[in-house]
Amino acid sequence: MIGKLKGIVDSTGEDWVVVDVGGVGYHVTCSRRTLQNLAAPGGAVTLSIETKVSDDAIRLIGFETDNERDWFRLLLGVQGVGTRVALGVLGTLAPDDLARAIALDDKKAISAAPGVGAKVAARITAELKDKAPEGASLATILDAPVDGVAAPASPAPMRDAVSALVNLGYPQAQATSAVSAAAKTLEGAASTEQLIRQGLKELAR
Repeated sequence: MIGKLKGIVDSTGEDWVVVDVGGVGYHVTCSRRTLQNLAAPGGAVTLSIETKVSDDAIRLIGFETDNERDWFRLLLGVQGVGTRVALGVLGTLAPDDLARAIALDDKKAISAAPGVGAKVAARITAELKDKAPEGASLATILDAPVDGVAAPASPAPMRDAVSALVNLGYPQAQATSAVSAAAKTLEGAASTEQLIRQGLKELAR
């Protein structure tokens, strides 16, 4: 199996790039975001690779980072999500943005991806809610803007609330999601105690 390709961009198309590695051209399917960030033909490129093997072909799927490739694998585990839809999601949302959308149950952000309807977006948020923060740091999710308004630096109440829920036995991913949703519901500068109470309500749903 090929796990990584390092070479020169030979040519690109709507959803693919040919990577020249020592004179051998590898045809790699990529998301729109990954293609946009590639160097021009002749430039150096390194791609993390997911190898898909079928009865009649071996297909290489390329990603800018290992993190993006890991998200691709998670997405493929969701019912109704195939390669095309997963690449569409990752072409619309960067991994950290996808993690935040799942943590906040933001189906609208996910359904903005081509080929993703309301039902598929709902399945993605539901099936990955306990896995999403594994692809991004806790700080990334808690410090990210909410509805376009920047979050305060190092929001101690939110971090303390997550820690409290983890100490109660909830997985960190689930606790992070609950506190993020609680902060959105409460708005403004909520205290740790308020976030914990609202977070528990979110967890009970």
